[in-house]
Amino acid sequence: MCKIITPSVTIFDENDHVDIDGNQKVIDFLIAGGVDGILALGSTGEFTNMSLAERKALLSMYVKHTNGRVELYAGTGCLDVAETIELTNYASEIGYQGVFIIGPYYYGLNPDRLFEYYDEVAKSVKCNIHLYNYPERSGHSLDAETVKRIVAANINVVGMKDSIMIPAHSNEIILAINKKDFQMYSGFDDQFLYNIAAGGCGGICGLSNIVPEIFSSLVDACRKKDFDKTFQLSNLIHGLMPIYSLDSNPSLIIKTLMNYRGVNVNKKSIFPFTDISDEKLTYAKKLIDQVLARYNWICQE
Repeated sequence: MCKIITPSVTIFDENDHVDIDGNQKVIDFLIAGGVDGILALGSTGEFTNMSLAERKALLSMYVKHTNGRVELYAGTGCLDVAETIELTNYASEIGYQGVFIIGPYYYGLNPDRLFEYYDEVAKSVKCNIHLYNYPERSGHSLDAETVKRIVAANINVVGMKDSIMIPAHSNEIILAINKKDFQMYSGFDDQFLYNIAAGGCGGICGLSNIVPEIFSSLVDACRKKDFDKTFQLSNLIHGLMPIYSLDSNPSLIIKTLMNYRGVNVNKKSIFPFTDISDEKLTYAKKLIDQVLARYNWICQE
């Protein structure tokens, strides 16, 4: 069954500390929008600039505030493998359904190093692990053979998020693993339909922070085999993809557009992503207005 999981933005206050009230507003907005799950501390959540203590505090707040209303997942990849293991075990202990782990970024690990890393983590934790492949940001890519080795050696490696420009890469891994219960998610919003057609589970889509109802409607249409509506809703998501091209860290514009939609939260993002031009913001708002108008028309059919 396909799902939409939102890699939620993290709201910071003016002193760069986690804003509890703001993050709770985000959670409530996403749940009201009908998403199946929330992934805290993903790339959209700007985890790279947060200390281990800050990450733990945010994960704890998510469990308390969601109170079982939605599936919860945590991004627990850290540069230090010991911190990755510690944060993963912490997430498991407080109630997360699973974690997504990106490999150590910057150094560009080869397949053998990637296997060693994930094998060490998987054997040191007690929860379900999803690999997180994002070559553009990590400097390495998990190929099908490496993923197959990792999964074969560790029963708790149950899935993967694949953020890669070539969607056939996900298909290669699905075929190599050849397990119906292996959970493959697309990390790019416009690959949602390709993912489920290839046997995946759906998407972990940053734009669902802004328009969760469109993504949840897409999931509903897919489950009901309403193909006309499925294609129409997928087309809406494709129409929003230019938002990602406005900055290399889209979190600022996503938070700004969430405010535009009525979610009153601080727009502050990690330094140096401190502002967005009026021209870019006007363009992004126009995209949102156009897509929401078309969405309302589709819903009335």
